[in-house]
Amino acid sequence: MSVNFNNPYQSYSNQNIWDGIKNSFKEGSNLTKLIYINLGVFLIVKILNVFSFFIGVQGNQVSFIVHWLSVPADTSALLGRPWTVFSYMFLHEGFWHILINMLWLFLFGRIFLTYLDQKKLLSIYILGGLTGAATYIFAYNIFPVFQDVRFGAYALGASASVMAIVLATVVYAPNHQFHLIFIGPIKIKYFAIFFIISDIINIPDGNAGGHIAHLGGAFYGWLFISQLRKGKDISSGFNSLMDSFFGLFTRKKKMKVSYKNTRNMSDEEYNKSKKVNQEELNRILDKIAKSGYDSLSKEEKEILFKSSNQKE
Repeated sequence: MSVNFNNPYQSYSNQNIWDGIKNSFKEGSNLTKLIYINLGVFLIVKILNVFSFFIGVQGNQVSFIVHWLSVPADTSALLGRPWTVFSYMFLHEGFWHILINMLWLFLFGRIFLTYLDQKKLLSIYILGGLTGAATYIFAYNIFPVFQDVRFGAYALGASASVMAIVLATVVYAPNHQFHLIFIGPIKIKYFAIFFIISDIINIPDGNAGGHIAHLGGAFYGWLFISQLRKGKDISSGFNSLMDSFFGLFTRKKKMKVSYKNTRNMSDEEYNKSKKVNQEELNRILDKIAKSGYDSLSKEEKEILFKSSNQKE
């Protein structure tokens, strides 16, 4: 590939690609953000592995970064790396591993968002991943079959989180259909049955920890929807905590949209004011379409209310 540094269009095109990625992440749904984060972590790990290869750093089969981010089965190791109960659910080593996980996350995540909101999607992903990690650690420290292997065992991947979203979607809308090539329409509940049975019967045949974590994530997805049907959102406390945490890094913008008395305004002033107000209203309506009414700030809700009651 040749690069002409005197060609302004090439740098402009590259800049547009990067800006497009940033805007897609910033304006995208929580589903888009989750996929981007998983892909970003995967690429960073792979790039670091290539870099370590060229400088001649040859470690164990598991690179330092993977070891540092994977959740260990041994509780004493976990105490030294407590962040791994979160980081492991965004970490993948193999290409097929991340491809399959992101494919199922995309497919079932889109179905999920046709019925429920983005906050619930994010909370199920994270809390389902935490439940999967807890189930995995519990099993490896309780069952005698894992006593000899738990000290070197670790788990990584988004599978438990994805299974939580899969089960939540299936429990909420079991008769929603996929249209498969050569097969036709099939209800998503049959996918869930296949996944769960497959995980259970394959526990003795290898990757027992992975299958156990999947089942833990699936359990949380089922539990969340079961409680939601009873009017209980078991993720509400977690959502409040997340809102407070991200609020520390978000600068609140003071939006002032004034609806002036149009009687004393010239035609030019009136049209300019109307255009500004309409642009702000369109932005708020787009935000509702993407993230739901609950995502609006107090000021945005006030603007929407004033707009609906304004009479020209």
